[in-house]
Amino acid sequence: MDNSYLEKVISLTKNGLYNEADPIYITAHRGVTTFSPENTLPAYEKSVELGYYTAECDIRLTKDGVWVLHHNGDLDIFGEEGTIEDHTYDELCKFTYKKGVNCNREGLKICTLDEYLDVFVGTSTRPQIEIKTETYDTLGTVVDAVVKKGMAKQSIVISFDLKQLQIIHDLNPDIELWYLIGEITPENIAEAKAIGDNVWLSPHYDKNSDESIKLALKEKIGVSFWTVNTIEDAKRLYDLGVRYIETDIICK
Repeated sequence: MDNSYLEKVISLTKNGLYNEADPIYITAHRGVTTFSPENTLPAYEKSVELGYYTAECDIRLTKDGVWVLHHNGDLDIFGEEGTIEDHTYDELCKFTYKKGVNCNREGLKICTLDEYLDVFVGTSTRPQIEIKTETYDTLGTVVDAVVKKGMAKQSIVISFDLKQLQIIHDLNPDIELWYLIGEITPENIAEAKAIGDNVWLSPHYDKNSDESIKLALKEKIGVSFWTVNTIEDAKRLYDLGVRYIETDIICK
């Protein structure tokens, strides 16, 4: 891969979006997907290399209870039938990626939560874990995986399901939580604050106006917007006072 991707990330600075004293913090959505298929180890290794603030993944439970990285429930990215939940981890390891950049990379296979976390041990990039499986009684295994690697304060867990976030907080209040939402409202600000001080909002960029964005900032709750894929959109948020964004690729 050439340096064009890195240049586009650096272009945030070149376009006057921040200075060293007041930076913008960028999350790599599903890893650096211009380098490797989404939710694969090379995509996250590249996010560390490029110095992202966080790198987001999606986790689902296999038939035999292993947390693996995968966004959709179906197996379309492998060109296979069924779902993650229909297969054991060993069965899924036999599938090869059929979609994404460098999908034919030698040795590329589905990634476990433990393998993903190992990428960030000892780095400044934070793992950001979105829980996709609709479950409550197995969330302790996510917390255990993070704690075992000494990453409770480094990791971020995100979900659309407020109850999942509450359970994670009750199990370990050191883990930062981001509540995935559409539009920012007084109601979801209150819901997030009710869980604890280290709970943020992660709103959908396209669903928010200047007024709703200013509401979150006025209420002094952390916000990180997804998915912001142009310099213009990133600059709009920066000018409004937002310093955290999630992107597939910042482009000019």
